[in-house]
Amino acid sequence: MPNLLIKNALIVNENETFKGGLLIEGNYIAEVFKGDVPEKFKSIETLDAEGQLLMPGVIDDQVHFRDWDMSYKAEFKTESRAAAAGGVTSIMDMPNTSPKTTTQELLAKRFELAAKDSMVNYSVYMGTTNDNLEEVLNTDPRTVCGVKVFMGASTGNMLVDSENTLATIFENSKSLIAVHCEEEAIIRQNVELARAKYGEEVPVEMHPIIRSAEACYLSSFKAVKLAKQYNTRLHVLHLSTAKELELFDNQLPAGDKRITAEVCVHHLWFDERDYARLGNFIKWNPAVKEETDKKALFNALLTNKIDVIATDHAPHTKEEKSNTYFIAPSGGPLVQHSLSAMLDFYHQGRISLEKIVEKMCHAPADIFKIEKRGYLRKGYFADVVLVDLKKTVLVSAENILYKCAWSPLEGHEFSSKITHTFINGNLVYKNGQFNETARGKRLEFGI
Repeated sequence: MPNLLIKNALIVNENETFKGGLLIEGNYIAEVFKGDVPEKFKSIETLDAEGQLLMPGVIDDQVHFRDWDMSYKAEFKTESRAAAAGGVTSIMDMPNTSPKTTTQELLAKRFELAAKDSMVNYSVYMGTTNDNLEEVLNTDPRTVCGVKVFMGASTGNMLVDSENTLATIFENSKSLIAVHCEEEAIIRQNVELARAKYGEEVPVEMHPIIRSAEACYLSSFKAVKLAKQYNTRLHVLHLSTAKELELFDNQLPAGDKRITAEVCVHHLWFDERDYARLGNFIKWNPAVKEETDKKALFNALLTNKIDVIATDHAPHTKEEKSNTYFIAPSGGPLVQHSLSAMLDFYHQGRISLEKIVEKMCHAPADIFKIEKRGYLRKGYFADVVLVDLKKTVLVSAENILYKCAWSPLEGHEFSSKITHTFINGNLVYKNGQFNETARGKRLEFGI
């Protein structure tokens, strides 16, 4: 792999923005410099990034790349291409697959699949059930991103509701525990009330009432309480309510916290008013809720109660999403458009470039203790993204790369364009063109 010098870029890294450049040697960053190109580098092949933003690659800690029995919805091949086009260089795949990733054997097969097909770097969560404790506790925290616990039922029905199982996992897991928090008893009660009123024709506008703020809060409260009791490394996924924010603090940097929180792009972008227009295509678990929740989540992101921005990228087919409320599955595709969406908020003056990079690149690397990624530093892997902040992109059927071939953002015009994505020093994506032979690396973790 030839060395490459990127020059004249607007570099955003470690809460600093400056004009400068970066030298890639093989898989790694060899130098980051301010100002003009040092004389010693002037003979190296050069990419002139004048006027472009240069940042670390995005790390998405929550995706569902499907495959296996759900490959008709999505595959590592297709979704990793979409990720690369969106400036996402590393992903962490969820275990509610079919079959479920709940044994060490299936976990190993999942990693084999990713190694064969993923264009971006990858890890896979170990899934939990009420009765696979031995498998879960055998997970190696140096080679696996974490253990996923569904404390609320969602796609794949991997609900863990045994108090003894939860306590044992929280007490004994050497890995970070990532949780989906919704209180199942409350949801079931709300379903009964909705069915009593509407029968099987429940409108999707009832989704945030059925999967209510109370259901989210009580489950998150339980998870945080267990983590404090056992001093567990806990990461609460996809917060969706203002009420839950009281459970988290902003007194420490993300990497020093034992309990951290994530928000997904759709909970920052949509609110309950959008159900009338988009229906089940914005049906997620947890539900998109009120405008006041959306505003509170955004403020918590800015004030560091929320540590990470992710997607919960979870594709389903148009046909599946076009069903009635109870039949239509929850989830939607976002990994191609998450960075672009956050850059729109930057253009609106709502968030800084430094904060976007902190929440999408630095904080995931720090929380999961990912080795040599998430920053532009000498000796780190060259996961690098270039963005033109002045070029617009209209989301359309022609440029949506998800296998499901739709997006809830179709028709929206983004104010920025991801132009180049380097992964481990390889130029994987450039202005709509891919290096189809490129493959990501398995993420490694400190303990």
